[in-house]
Amino acid sequence: MRETYEDEQKYSWILYAVCTLIVGGLGGYMLAVAGTRPGTGVPVQTAAAAPSSAPAAPLVDESALRAYRDILTRDPKNLESAVKAGNLLYDARRYDEAIPFYQHAFALNESDVNVSTDLGTALWYAGRPDDALAQYERSLKTSPTHAQTLFNVGIVRADGKHDYAGAITAWEKLLATTPDYPNAAGVRELVADARLKSNVVRP
Repeated sequence: MRETYEDEQKYSWILYAVCTLIVGGLGGYMLAVAGTRPGTGVPVQTAAAAPSSAPAAPLVDESALRAYRDILTRDPKNLESAVKAGNLLYDARRYDEAIPFYQHAFALNESDVNVSTDLGTALWYAGRPDDALAQYERSLKTSPTHAQTLFNVGIVRADGKHDYAGAITAWEKLLATTPDYPNAAGVRELVADARLKSNVVRP
């Protein structure tokens, strides 16, 4: 690395800090708006705790939840009820409770990449990054270029494992295979931020 004058170093650090704040804010915004529920492989957030400005989680319709439970008791192979129960609990941020329903649904249909990815995201929110990544790998076996799964893999690798090289690999695969991804520009910013953190230099 070339030597710099003291003033240049000072301003370089200021610029780095400002860029980091901008990228962090952009990443948070992307993760809040990039996907829709239910069943679309919801993007994960970069922070374990929701920001104070985030809207409160909706309350679960307990009567609907009981109805889905009753249906599954009578008909354990009812995939729709398992998914809908998981979605209700996920949207209420009751991730630990959502996980068994998604697991049930995934066991019934392992080819449903959206259910698989929603399960992985619930595992991440429940504080289980390794399990989340393992589930995302199952998603990618079904659909190797599934855009939202690749996006989520990058987030969990960067924020959950501090594996910035792995995050870059996932995000660059997303950009290469889905060039019209709605938040492609933001993903490029996340890649740039990961490069700064990992000192990964583009060849």
